[in-house]
Amino acid sequence: MGKDYLIHMSFPENYSIKDTITYPVLYVLDGKSTYKYFNPSNINYEKIEDVILVGISHKVNGIASRINRFYDYTPSLDTITARKIEENFGVQKGTIKTGGADEFLQCLKKEIIPFIDKHYKTNFDRGISGHSLGGLFTAFCFLNSDGYFTRFGINSPSLQWDEEKLLAQAILKFTKNETWDIKPTKVFFSTGENENPNMVSNMIKFSLNLKKSNYENVDMNWRIYRNESHGSVIPLSLNGTMTTLYGKK
Repeated sequence: MGKDYLIHMSFPENYSIKDTITYPVLYVLDGKSTYKYFNPSNINYEKIEDVILVGISHKVNGIASRINRFYDYTPSLDTITARKIEENFGVQKGTIKTGGADEFLQCLKKEIIPFIDKHYKTNFDRGISGHSLGGLFTAFCFLNSDGYFTRFGINSPSLQWDEEKLLAQAILKFTKNETWDIKPTKVFFSTGENENPNMVSNMIKFSLNLKKSNYENVDMNWRIYRNESHGSVIPLSLNGTMTTLYGKK
């Protein structure tokens, strides 16, 4: 990607280099900002599988980080939205690049995740979670899943991107009534009740159409958090992601 990324990691309490136990991994987009909101005391760890958390952030801060997010997390080129964002940010025309999701997914597969797998006691049970544009990217990963990830936290996804192009692709796929040959997969969707109405309704459309498809190998849950906004819902959605995707049976 020609960029530097910052990694934050959290390990299960009994993680040790002295045994051969390996652990599933949940990759959390925008880890630096997400962890600021995260309150571990809200989770009953006795009911959660042992899992390594890996937060992935852009190493730069401020506007530079936000510019990088628009490229890495968006699955299609949207120059109209890019021009509006440039006006809002007060940056030069052409600064905002979009449509780099496929490239960033390859970066995860070929650089970041192999680095984690090489240095830490991971297994092939991988999950990914994101909020807002990160939720959009996570939805993109879900639709393009080849079994590389099998757990998805799609939180407050920006499915309005590029005139709801990814949402339309998802609905078309789900309504074809075809089998989906992927590994057993868990998906958790969430939004806050007080978010943009389009964000809430699009999340509902995505999740309901997925539910109607009745894929045998996809276990789906969704939740709308009462009285929560786009920002305040972040810790709740991460907690919901962990308890839903990694709750012990």
